[in-house]
Amino acid sequence: MAKRSGNQPDHQSKDKQQLESDAEQLAEERVAEKKVVDKIVYWIVGILVLLVVIIGLLGFNYVHSSLQPYDKDNNKTVVVKIPIGATNKQIGAILANEKVIKSAMVFNYYVKSHNFSEFQTGFYNLKPSMSLAEVTKKLADGGSQTSQYRVLIKEGATVEQVGTAVAKATHFSKQDFLKLMKDQTYMKQLAKKYPKLLSSSMAQKDVRYHLEGYLYPATYDYYQGMSLKELVNAMVEKTDLVMQSYYKQINAKDLTVQKVLTLASLVEREGNNSTDRAKIAGVFFNRIDAGMPLQSDISVMYALNTHKKHLYNKDLAVKSPYNLYKNKGYGPGPFNNPSKDSIQAVLNPTDRAQDYLYFVADLKTGKVYYSQTFEEHTSTNSGIQTKNGDNN
Repeated sequence: MAKRSGNQPDHQSKDKQQLESDAEQLAEERVAEKKVVDKIVYWIVGILVLLVVIIGLLGFNYVHSSLQPYDKDNNKTVVVKIPIGATNKQIGAILANEKVIKSAMVFNYYVKSHNFSEFQTGFYNLKPSMSLAEVTKKLADGGSQTSQYRVLIKEGATVEQVGTAVAKATHFSKQDFLKLMKDQTYMKQLAKKYPKLLSSSMAQKDVRYHLEGYLYPATYDYYQGMSLKELVNAMVEKTDLVMQSYYKQINAKDLTVQKVLTLASLVEREGNNSTDRAKIAGVFFNRIDAGMPLQSDISVMYALNTHKKHLYNKDLAVKSPYNLYKNKGYGPGPFNNPSKDSIQAVLNPTDRAQDYLYFVADLKTGKVYYSQTFEEHTSTNSGIQTKNGDNN
């Protein structure tokens, strides 16, 4: 027992040494873990700082870029209308949509930071080459309450007459306008932009003007600095807007836009009201179905490129694809720019079931008489005073 008792201090010493060794190892491991954690923290902080710097630089560049012109090389005047009650945020959206400024958000913050009050309603002549500061100053100066000029295109006006109206209201000459109407590069650009509207016109041969029938009758605003193309673009855009409601119906009837506008241009000049226009459209369709020429004086006068009070046999025999006394079908294209009412009449003709093939209008009363046979038509025609364009 005494011998065994003498060995106990050695065991205790070994246990103590082991504990000290384990403690040292644990401490080393903790130090190592702390170094790893510290490195991870440093990396995370570094990445976050880098991200903040990058975002800051991107934000600075975005704001700096947004203060610059949308397109410094584009001096084209853009007429922007600020509506009544528009907030600065809404105005920024309008300017961005018109491609005058780069960012509506930066515009809003810029206006607030520079203590601009709400801008006045009106028309503003702006340019993409203006900086945000220049655009804002223009807005602060106030706009015009009306457009500088107004171009009136009457219902049934021809391209030539539209040219006269443009020359009267703007600084562009009629020759400038008609030259543009013959510019095939421009026509192709429009056809690419409005394929549903202009594809059938561009496919037609022997057309005098591809935009005859496609310059919608309305009043158009013209502003200082506006180009002739921009003015014509507005007319074509208006036509496309009106025709959007009819494209499906035109396809369903196996027609083309060119054919519809051609008949509408005749109906426009032949009828004086919606009822007669729809009936006259029915007569035209009946004649086409019967393989008969439309025999409209309107087509002859367009072929002659003049307006006559009376047409003679030699006039009716004029050699032109537009002469629908001699040529069957629709001819090359429209004879003028018809109204929406005439377009609707062509798409919704009446009295086709009665097989009317002729009509004549009384010059004194304006009443239109319809006939199924040539004999009946001749008898009616001999008893009334007629006018050019209503004797079919």
